[in-house]
Amino acid sequence: MADSDRAFDFLHHNDRPEKPRDRGITEIRGPYYDPMGPRELRDILETMGRYVDIYKFSGGSFALMPEDAVRELIDTCHEFDVEVSTGGFIENVLVRDHDQVEAYVEEAGELGFDIVEISSGFLAIDVDDMVALTELVAEKGLKAKPEINIQFGAGGASSVEELESEEAIDPASAVAEAERHLDAGAYKIMVESEGITERVREWRTDVAFEIANEVGIENCVFEAADPPVFEWYVKNFGPNVNLFVDNSQIVELECMRSGLWGKKSSWGRTVTYNGE
Repeated sequence: MADSDRAFDFLHHNDRPEKPRDRGITEIRGPYYDPMGPRELRDILETMGRYVDIYKFSGGSFALMPEDAVRELIDTCHEFDVEVSTGGFIENVLVRDHDQVEAYVEEAGELGFDIVEISSGFLAIDVDDMVALTELVAEKGLKAKPEINIQFGAGGASSVEELESEEAIDPASAVAEAERHLDAGAYKIMVESEGITERVREWRTDVAFEIANEVGIENCVFEAADPPVFEWYVKNFGPNVNLFVDNSQIVELECMRSGLWGKKSSWGRTVTYNGE
């Protein structure tokens, strides 16, 4: 990245793609665990905005807020070249407001959202219907970001015991669904962490590798809910893997991506090579 305005610009810093980037994407969580307002968001983006690519509303939090506040958050993101995602709330719309799905997508566009995430962790729904949602979002001029998972009930912070009571999903089925979404024009595929690195007794890293290899690592954004998780992804897929983290973790993640800092097993080992 251009370092002309970076403090201590004479110190080593791994090469990172410039915005708008297709790899090395960092998506951060907006209002949910933290009732983030525009002043907090501006503080984050004024200091770390060059490293943030997507800002995600979680849990339908936008539906609790005044419209002017939602627009101000979105406009602030756009000021710093950060795209804004709805999060996976569409599955709630499918259940409670089934006849308002198209209106939901249209309202997202009118408010300035760039990305509509399409999740189904709690739904029994045909893949054909999910792909139709990807097509609908694309037709409305927004970026579709479907979510795939290997655990029914994923996405709601269910306990380990609750998830274990549900059947796991064959990773091959998740891969096949992701490929159909990409064929239908999806922007990226969101890979849900529950069942892989979250709410499990042992990490299913084999699944992460299978999805990355079959779907294409450049097509995936992996949810990395905790620092040990995003460290694992950086160590195994390199500093330019696409990740979704909490907004409180953006500095720690970027220090690791850039090679400035790390933990015991990653300190001084994260590098890039641009061939020049």
